[in-house]
Amino acid sequence: MGAIKVDKRDSVKMYRIRKLLAELSRKRGRGTELISVYIPKNRQLHEVISTLQSEQGTASNIKSDLTRTHVVDSLAKVVQRLKLYKKTPERGLVVFCGALPPDEGAPIGSEVLEIYEIDPIKDLRQYLYRCDDHFHTDILKDMLRDDNAIGFLAIDAKDCGWGLLRGDRLEVLSQTGSGVAGKHRQGGQSAKRFQKLREMELTYYFNRVAKTTQELFLDIHKVKGIIVSGPGPTKEEFIKGNHLEYRLKDMILSTIDSSYSGAEGVREAFAKSSDVLSDFRLMEEKKFVENLFRDINRRSGLAAYGMKDILNHISNNVAQTVLVADDIDLHRIVATCRRCNAEQVAMVERVKVISTKNGFVSSPCPSCKSEDIQVTEQDIIDYLSLVCSKIGATVEVISGKSEHGAMLSSLGRVAAMLRYNPGH
Repeated sequence: MGAIKVDKRDSVKMYRIRKLLAELSRKRGRGTELISVYIPKNRQLHEVISTLQSEQGTASNIKSDLTRTHVVDSLAKVVQRLKLYKKTPERGLVVFCGALPPDEGAPIGSEVLEIYEIDPIKDLRQYLYRCDDHFHTDILKDMLRDDNAIGFLAIDAKDCGWGLLRGDRLEVLSQTGSGVAGKHRQGGQSAKRFQKLREMELTYYFNRVAKTTQELFLDIHKVKGIIVSGPGPTKEEFIKGNHLEYRLKDMILSTIDSSYSGAEGVREAFAKSSDVLSDFRLMEEKKFVENLFRDINRRSGLAAYGMKDILNHISNNVAQTVLVADDIDLHRIVATCRRCNAEQVAMVERVKVISTKNGFVSSPCPSCKSEDIQVTEQDIIDYLSLVCSKIGATVEVISGKSEHGAMLSSLGRVAAMLRYNPGH
């Protein structure tokens, strides 16, 4: 297969690379015979080819006949493929190759040589060659993590919460109570003494918050920016009081007035920070789903859901934007009669693909009763992307783990915003 090129702004391509890496991570060889090669952006291909050819010589000493054959053949396949490139691609290149069983429980000797080429989404700076019983995908998986992590700090005099937004996921990291007395003093205390004690408690609390903020947002997660929120003036007092380390102060993107602090305040701040976070994928997904539900609630006729209706709207050139959850896990199975070209189509979950394909193959053609049937399968997101591209519509893949992904899941994991109301 050709090298997969990925633009991080393209949700369908990001979905494809995540899916491919998940599949590669699950694959296992009979022995240590699966090849992983990471070629950095500035590495000369002839050097890599020479190294792999040397490894072929070393592999000839492997005792197991089958393993030796698989390793030598895989290395030869990689070398053959690399020779097709005039130079190393701009960001580098990753190649996986190995002899893999066609399915679980397949007999020894039935392995098929498979090769995968991936154009990394970031500059690859590390050279790696591994021959193992699995493919080494961790470096590519790390590249999928959004670099622009944003920290949330939701604080008032009662409690404080910390949150992290990375790519399409908002996570509440921690929360703590302040231990600071309320503004009304207890009986028997002078106003001045009570005020002094409260100020000391508040300073101690602010210092605790600053220390935890440094640990979470500098030492552990290394955020690119911080949004501070909370009710009342406490957040401003905390920022102006020189409690935060100077690097954290420079990262503050915005302060937001909110009704809550703590964990609930983190979620509220995220909901109110769309302008600040307009470049983040999760905010884009949030807007898509909110617009969809707005049209559904208004009964405007500009929104639809359900796979059958969506496919009809696409075929009639009515769909403008199709939203689909990344955990939909559906495949489109097509059985085509080789004699009369009649087609049978089914949408099934991935775990049922094999049994469905086998069912199609064993069933005669309903038109001419021939059993000469060709069966193909396609991931439903890939299929939707293909048919939408023909009418100028777009597909947006929504994270099923997010709050708005859960809202989309309630509609069957697929919906569409339409160009016009087809009922008018």
